[in-house]
Amino acid sequence: MTRLPQSAQLTACPVCHEPLDPADNFCGGCGADLSAAASAAVSPGGTAGDPRRAVRHPEPDGHRPAPPGTPSVPGQTAPPPTVASGMPDTPGASGASGASGASGATGTAGPTGPAGRRRVCGACRSGMIDDDGYCEHCGHAQPRERDHMEHETPGVAAVSDRGLRHHRNEDAFAVSTTTQPDGGPAVLAVVCDGVSSAARSDEASTAASAGALASLEAALAAGTPPREATHRAILDAARAVDALAPSGHHAREHRHHQQENAPACTIVSAVITGELLTVGWVGDSRAYWVPDDRAAQPARLTEDDSWAAQMVAAGLLSEAEAYADERAHAITGWLGADAYEVEPHTAAFQPDRPGVVIVCTDGLWNYAETAERMAAVVPSDARLRPLETARRLVGYALDGGGHDNVTVAVLPFPARSAEPGAA
Repeated sequence: MTRLPQSAQLTACPVCHEPLDPADNFCGGCGADLSAAASAAVSPGGTAGDPRRAVRHPEPDGHRPAPPGTPSVPGQTAPPPTVASGMPDTPGASGASGASGASGATGTAGPTGPAGRRRVCGACRSGMIDDDGYCEHCGHAQPRERDHMEHETPGVAAVSDRGLRHHRNEDAFAVSTTTQPDGGPAVLAVVCDGVSSAARSDEASTAASAGALASLEAALAAGTPPREATHRAILDAARAVDALAPSGHHAREHRHHQQENAPACTIVSAVITGELLTVGWVGDSRAYWVPDDRAAQPARLTEDDSWAAQMVAAGLLSEAEAYADERAHAITGWLGADAYEVEPHTAAFQPDRPGVVIVCTDGLWNYAETAERMAAVVPSDARLRPLETARRLVGYALDGGGHDNVTVAVLPFPARSAEPGAA
C-alpha cells in the first residue's frame, strides 16, 4: 500500500491523542491533518507527547497451520472486454452491508448499545463506556467492531484482523452467493485494503467492497458474463470511493500531496461460476490458486500494481531485491479521486481439479509471498473448512509479526450448490 513521507513523526494526535503510526498523514480518530501539526507538536528538545491511554492489541489466535506439500495451474481464457457501467441503484437481497466485513457504515463499535443504551465495559463489567470508547471506571479501551471480523456464507468465508501494530483496521471485505439465470450458483468475494497515507481509508475500503459486491450480484443475476461483470464492478467500486472525496477534488497535481490525498484503497475480487474462476484487481491485494492435490502446482492469479512489480517487469531488479526495498509497497494503481485513471485488471481460469482460491491483502502475503509458500501454509482440508482456513491464515500472519491489517477470503472450488445470498 502507498506510504507517503511525513515531515515529523508524531506518536499521538495533538488534537484527540489517538495513537499514530509513522506513515499516518491523518488522525484515525478525529481526521486531523497531521502534516500541519507535526512541526508544532515536536519541540526542539523533545518529541510529541505520548498517548493518554494505551490501545490494547489483539493476541494472535495461536493457530499455526501445518505445512502441506506443493500444488494446477489453471488455464487462462479469452482477453478482457472493454466495458463501462453505472452503479446499481440498490444492493441485491443479500445486501453488501450484511455480507461485508465492515458490518456497518463506519465499522467501529460505538459507545451505545441497543435502543441507545450506553454499553458496559467488557473488562471490569461495572463502568460505562464514554463517547471516546473508554471505560469511565477502569479506563480500559474497548475493542472496535472492525478490530476482528468474520463472516461465512455457503461457498465462501472471510476473516479480517487489525493486526498487532496498527491502531485501526483499514481493510474490508464483502462475500456473498447469488443465482445465475440458468439456476447455477455464483460465489463472490471482494477484499479491499485502505491506503494508509490517505484520509478515511477505512471508509474507502468499506465503500469499495460493498459497491463491488452489489454490482457483481446484480450483473451476475442478470446473466452478465463474469469477466465483464468483474470489470464493471471495479469501476462501480471506484465511483463509490470517488464519492467520499471533498467536492471539487481531482487527480493529484503533484503539489502538497499530504493535503491532496483523497480516500483510497486497493481491490481484488474472485467469482466462481460453474467451471470458471474469474478474478479482478487494482493495486497490490492478491488472489492465489491452491489445488487440493499438493503435488500439483499452485499459482498467483494477480500481478501487483506496485513499484516492486514495475522494477521486476523492467528487469531492473530481481523479485527478491525489489520486495526487500522500502519502496516495494508503493502502489501504482488504486481506487480514489486522486487516481489518474482506473484500469481494472481481469483474468479468467478453468481449474482442472478441486482446490481453493485465497483472496487477501498484503497483511497476509507479506508472510507467504510466492504461490508455493502460500500453498504450504494453507491447510490440506481448506476446501472443506473455509472459515477455519481463513482464521488459520490470519493467525499465521499474526504469528509472523502482524505488522499490517490482515484480511483473507477463502473460496472452495468448485462451488457448492447453495441458497443465494449472504447470511
